[in-house]
Amino acid sequence: MTDNYVICYHNERMREIFPGITVDPQVRFGKPVLTRTRVPVELVVGKIGGEMTIEQVMNEYELTREQVFDALRYAARVLSRETV
Repeated sequence: MTDNYVICYHNERMREIFPGITVDPQVRFGKPVLTRTRVPVELVVGKIGGEMTIEQVMNEYELTREQVFDALRYAARVLSRETV
């Protein structure tokens, strides 16, 4: 995976910024969401951080296990680049 991972779709609005993660200015105010959903990455990570199990998150938001892990991998990637 490269640091500049971006796939632009034909509509030029929606961009895949990480495997399984897209942004679209017209969906959730341009926040990163799981591809083909309107579920924000921050929501998934927050629910798991709030002690929901992966299975509970999957059931609550109709996600696959892979989608939940896509959100966690993306969050880890973003945080790995943060400096204080």
